Amino acid sequence: MLILTCPVCGVTAEETEFHAGGEAHLERFGPGSTDADFEQYLFLRENPRGLHFERWRHIYGCGKWFHAARDTMTLEVFGTYSAQTSEPPQDLRDRIREKRPDWTWRDLP
Repeated sequence: MLILTCPVCGVTAEETEFHAGGEAHLERFGPGSTDADFEQYLFLRENPRGLHFERWRHIYGCGKWFHAARDTMTLEVFGTYSAQTSEPPQDLRDRIREKRPDWTWRDLP
């Protein structure tokens, strides 16, 4: 079972208090985009083994969306942060690098 902390209201709870919303940091395409761009946004998602950045919603609390970094193999949660950011905060990236020295933010697609 995952234990997550909502960065908005500060509540720490089991994953049943939250709802997973898929991959975080996706590039959204606007008017004038190609069919291939739209297809990629809608259907093509990463499903990595290891570190993954996801969107979550605190459904039984404040109702706000946030992002979480977790390992899909060990279920270790490295941290959570605001959904209004375009990349993970530096302190979270440093925590990940402590456990995975070879990892960089640019490793993500």
